[in-house]
Amino acid sequence: MTATTTDYLLHARDISKHYGAVVALRSASLAVRPGEVHALMGANGAGKSTLVKILTGAVRPDGGTITVRGKERTAHSPAEARRGGLVSVYQEPALIPDLDILSNLRLTETPIEPFRHWLEELGLPGLDLSAMARTLPLASLRVIDLARALAIEPDVLMLDEMTAALPANLTERVLEVLNGMRGGDKSVIFISHRMTEIGSVCDRATVLREGETVGVVDVDEHSAERIVELMLGEAVDQQEALAERHVVAPEQRKHAPRVSVRGVALHPRLRDVSFDLYEGEVLGVVALEGQGQDELFDVLSGWERPEAGEIYVNGQPVAFRHPADAIRAGLVYVPADRAEALLMQRSVKENIALPFSSRVPRWGWIRKRKEHETVTNSIEKLQIDTRAQGEVRRLSGGNQQKVTIARWVASGVETLLCFDPTRGIDIRTKNQIYVLLRELADSGAAILLYTSELSEIPLVCDRAVVIFGGEVVGEVDARHADEPTLLKAAHNIGTEKEAAEVVTETSTVPVGEEADGEEASQ
Repeated sequence: MTATTTDYLLHARDISKHYGAVVALRSASLAVRPGEVHALMGANGAGKSTLVKILTGAVRPDGGTITVRGKERTAHSPAEARRGGLVSVYQEPALIPDLDILSNLRLTETPIEPFRHWLEELGLPGLDLSAMARTLPLASLRVIDLARALAIEPDVLMLDEMTAALPANLTERVLEVLNGMRGGDKSVIFISHRMTEIGSVCDRATVLREGETVGVVDVDEHSAERIVELMLGEAVDQQEALAERHVVAPEQRKHAPRVSVRGVALHPRLRDVSFDLYEGEVLGVVALEGQGQDELFDVLSGWERPEAGEIYVNGQPVAFRHPADAIRAGLVYVPADRAEALLMQRSVKENIALPFSSRVPRWGWIRKRKEHETVTNSIEKLQIDTRAQGEVRRLSGGNQQKVTIARWVASGVETLLCFDPTRGIDIRTKNQIYVLLRELADSGAAILLYTSELSEIPLVCDRAVVIFGGEVVGEVDARHADEPTLLKAAHNIGTEKEAAEVVTETSTVPVGEEADGEEASQ
């Protein structure tokens, strides 16, 4: 029996949207049944976020129709959509930074008691509503956004990469809440690039590619491969190649570390962190939310000054008072939030070429031909989509992140500090970034990588340090870094046997002493 419009809670048909010459949506359709969690899938730039923004009134479509409970409806603003029962939690927090949480809630007429209830369900009880939004970590802001949306009790809740910035413990809470919503008279549209999440909570998946709906799949244990095929339109073998790569074992490192961290502390979360990062390796950082990883990267990138401890680069002590000091020492930062690193209203070329201007002496000349060649090579190497290169803000999130990395590839990177660089990025772009990080390491770069997706650790890293309570509590060899092992390590739990086999207490050697040879092994 063929389904009709009245069988669906929400039905969007043939939605189109153009931004000048750039086609965001060509012919996108989405049909969501009552009581289902429906995945919206697609590579970065496929049009997922644009479709959600159209459904919630943030963007006006150029064509197509939208029906809710059988009645045609087009919202002209998010407030109008919210009154009509359509609410979205976007990729970036929709909170005003310079207002406290209570004031933000009043702006959307959010009932306080249901909001507090959902905060507790989502793992964030006891939140101080007088706290300024800008003082809270990103993960907390995402949970606040979701709790606010749930408190309104929408007919259709849309989550755009809700779990991308969350640690494993908070992600688990979110998925539990979504599972609890299945089978009722309301629905959820769930955007995520994590196939395990899609498989655990979703009933069906609609796949977009290049602005068009290319298929609808019933989600089961065999659907992941079909979804990926629809998303990419081509076979992807890069992950298999990465999984078969040669891992640099600790006993194979015969040279001094590129970066040594000794007893670094920064109140309130970073207490005592020590580790070595070697030339030619990708060192992972495994940590739950709020264990000090944010502060560690802030210190190493020069945004914060440590209260205790020492940092050595190529055996020499360094002290950073500004990010420029870290860059001069060869440590460059790739943040999860692309807006922190890019000039959004400037072109791709200008963003990538930015480091070149710092190398020009006062009243000197910029070698335009050399700059152009280097920038062009970086764009080609990272396969950056430059159709909208007039302004970086018009690129997809994945292409924006590739521009951030391309800037340092063009300038000749020595040590790359990557903080969750693939957050909210599609499978194909993730694979491109994985391959690039491995190529950079193979060419001699040293890379420190924190990721909220534990599956990336064995795929990209040679080894990983585990941070818990602001301290390094162990080290995991990439050859043994399956997700259950990493999750236990992140919680600082596990049997003695498991700890002996795969998680060892970190033992760093004083800077200047050899880590190998007969004496070190005794």
